[in-house]
Amino acid sequence: MDFLEIENLQVRCVVGDTPEERRRESVLRVDVRMECQARAAAATDDLGYAVDYADVARRISGALREAKCRLLERAAETAARECLSDPRVESVKVRVSKASPVPGVGAAAVEVERP
Repeated sequence: MDFLEIENLQVRCVVGDTPEERRRESVLRVDVRMECQARAAAATDDLGYAVDYADVARRISGALREAKCRLLERAAETAARECLSDPRVESVKVRVSKASPVPGVGAAAVEVERP
């Protein structure tokens, strides 16, 4: 099996549970590893046979901005769902992190894997 990764996708969106977090956007970092078959795309050099990572990144960004998640868990699930909406993606691992979520913490992150 082959893998396609999107690393360090920066998404400005509302995420958090406190009133202050709900009033302003934060930056989420999203890393995605999609299991998919790349043979046809490699053989033909045709984007039509590939998982279009630019399109996936746009859809993840749009879905997270629209979702206004309270929890990183929901943000990760939202990103995973967008990846899996492409029938060529067989499974996905998504890591979502938020810098400085509370004083004294450098970052918080959630990682999910979905078949």
